[in-house]
Amino acid sequence: NIRTTPEITIQTYVKGQTLNVEQPDKPKLQLLIDKGEYFACIEDDVDEVQADVNMMDQWSKDASERMKIKIDQRVLTDILPDVSADNKGTAAGRISGNIDLGVAGTPEAITSANVISKIIDMGTVLDEANCPEGDRFLVIPAKMAGMIKQSDLKDASITGDGNTPLRNGRLGMIDRFTVYVSHNLYKNGAEFSVIGGHNMGFTFASQMTNMETIRSETTFGNIIRGLQVYGYKVVKPEALATMVVTL
Repeated sequence: NIRTTPEITIQTYVKGQTLNVEQPDKPKLQLLIDKGEYFACIEDDVDEVQADVNMMDQWSKDASERMKIKIDQRVLTDILPDVSADNKGTAAGRISGNIDLGVAGTPEAITSANVISKIIDMGTVLDEANCPEGDRFLVIPAKMAGMIKQSDLKDASITGDGNTPLRNGRLGMIDRFTVYVSHNLYKNGAEFSVIGGHNMGFTFASQMTNMETIRSETTFGNIIRGLQVYGYKVVKPEALATMVVTL
């Protein structure tokens, strides 16, 4: 059960009037824990004896990283349809309605000359949706991050940082977005779905993570297996925005 914040009504006051007192209440949202990922592999006793490294330890570390990647891909893809219609497409903007964030088939062509302005467009769309300015995030592909470093932000005086991004590789914050680079964004051919917004836009819960080693019953060897059960849900569609780009 997810507690949500009700919208408080701001009312006009006249001196001496009797106040109209609200009782804020909003139904709880339910997050369904309905997704799971697992891995299972076996190390034969012969291989264990002959190996010069701990294979089981290496396999478990690699599997854990691949588990994170798989979950990232699912989350960054599945939340896209639930983004508010005002915050995506060729006519984005709850107020303006004329900000082009691209759609599948007609994406926005991103270059080092326009990459900053397109990020600002996403910020504007969120502003028009009354999305809080703090704790905003933006997830972009690596090539788009490279274009940012080739843009005007290569001048340290523009970023306000002590060093240019060309010197330290740090993108930091752009137009109130903390920028993250990910290879797990949804990709269709040459098109990427960049996503940004506020932390309140969606929720994620991992209910169970389990990793264990057991003895195989059918051969001589040890089985290592892991399971993660989780769920996620968009709870404030207006606090998320997406842009379809080609690079």
